[in-house]
Amino acid sequence: MRVHVIDGTYELFRHFYALPPAKDAQGREIAAVRGVIHSILGMIRGGEATHLGVATDHVIESFRNRLWRGYKTSEGVPKALMDQFPLLEAAVHALGVAVWPMVEFEADDALAAAAVAAAADGRVEQVVICTPDKDLAQIVSGTRIVQLNRRTRAVFDEGAVVKKFGVMPASIPDYLALVGDSSDGYPGLPGWGPKSASGVLRRFGHLEKIPDDSREWRANVVNSSKLAATLAEQRPRAMLFRDLATLRTDIPLFKSVDELKWTGPRPEFETLAKAWDRSATLKA
Repeated sequence: MRVHVIDGTYELFRHFYALPPAKDAQGREIAAVRGVIHSILGMIRGGEATHLGVATDHVIESFRNRLWRGYKTSEGVPKALMDQFPLLEAAVHALGVAVWPMVEFEADDALAAAAVAAAADGRVEQVVICTPDKDLAQIVSGTRIVQLNRRTRAVFDEGAVVKKFGVMPASIPDYLALVGDSSDGYPGLPGWGPKSASGVLRRFGHLEKIPDDSREWRANVVNSSKLAATLAEQRPRAMLFRDLATLRTDIPLFKSVDELKWTGPRPEFETLAKAWDRSATLKA
């Protein structure tokens, strides 16, 4: 079997900005939710997905906001979008698909935890993480756990991750700690860019293994002495950024992948479809 774990937060954002507004019978904005449900139904109807789950950020903030004040928040997110998160979670549940609303952790953590747990089952041939978020590249393993950008249909296995970032999946948190991640709100270290970070991490793997003495680095790393001095001075900050970038995989989400098998919608889904006035196209 193949298991698909879907980034509900990304899908909701994507459909919110791609679709014209639409309201349900109660006057609530539901265009993005309806778009995500249509998309998931397409995966099921097309035979692409038989075992699946959806992770959402029930609240945008997480434990990482306590670690770094500049970490991403819900500030600036349109209310019409934020209000659709609980609606999406209810709709996914009604569809009969497992949903994991995150509060203390993030949807990315849930995706990582679900992927690792599913891959531990010998019956699972492949786990597909449906998100373009580069954080999830750290969970990719060979061709067993892969990442799928559903918009472009690009699939990233371990070889593709190495080709794109220049480092192994296990070094992605270290890479992001050095270069930063503007979407998550942490800057990385001054002077460090993708080329220098990948060049050094290819040799040493992780931050704690990078020596302060740049003479031990590869000779072709530009400005190696300056970069080494920056890392030596700001190593604690780099370690903090790596902690921010490291996804938590020990979150209990399900006991067996059998729980992720789609067996049809719940009775309330028909009522939901009628409320959306799209009963014909939403019928599962």
